[in-house]
Amino acid sequence: MNYWPLLGIAVIVIGFALRFNAVPVVVCAALASGLLAGMHWPQLLALLGKSFIASRMLLLFVLTLPAIGLLEHAGLREHAQQWMGRLRGLTFARLLIGYLLLRQLLAMLGLTGVAGAAQTVRPLLAPMGEAAAEKIHPGLSDADRDEVRAVAAATDNIGRFFGEDVFIALGAVLLIQGFYAQRGIELTPLSIALWALPTAIAAFAIQSLRVYLFQRRLARRARNGAGA
Repeated sequence: MNYWPLLGIAVIVIGFALRFNAVPVVVCAALASGLLAGMHWPQLLALLGKSFIASRMLLLFVLTLPAIGLLEHAGLREHAQQWMGRLRGLTFARLLIGYLLLRQLLAMLGLTGVAGAAQTVRPLLAPMGEAAAEKIHPGLSDADRDEVRAVAAATDNIGRFFGEDVFIALGAVLLIQGFYAQRGIELTPLSIALWALPTAIAAFAIQSLRVYLFQRRLARRARNGAGA
């Protein structure tokens, strides 16, 4: 048994511990494992290329990034903040709770790639959330802005994660079905999706409450800052 290829795992652990960019770390780990396994450079590069082309969703994500970058360069984030500033009745909590509901409904229909961290959170949701938070607390600090962005990203992640299990044809549901089938428990995808529905509703309620409480904390910080 050749244990040297397992050093690729050490490369990943060290790279993540040092907070390096995840993509170069994973690629370096793959190259290290392949070379230590005795693969030649042409063979290794061909394997990486084949894996990249086979991952259609990854290819779509990579093609999305330049488009988002061009939109941000053209001022998409600034326009989103200005647009949010003109919507008087749309508060921070209403914005994120509405997005959470939309994200979950789309995920329940299998449309998980319509929105996401790269497509909507960074260029649209986070800037609009910051503009809505500035209505509550005009003197937002850098730490407050980071927290607003984190809440926006968490809202997107929760909406997708707990919504996609309700769609019967998604890989996660089929994985659950296969796991129980190996242990002699036969479940249909429809029954798994129906049992996932109460969890999705609970996740929506809990995250909505967390967003509302965060808005109240921002208002409390604004009052304390005004008093000081």
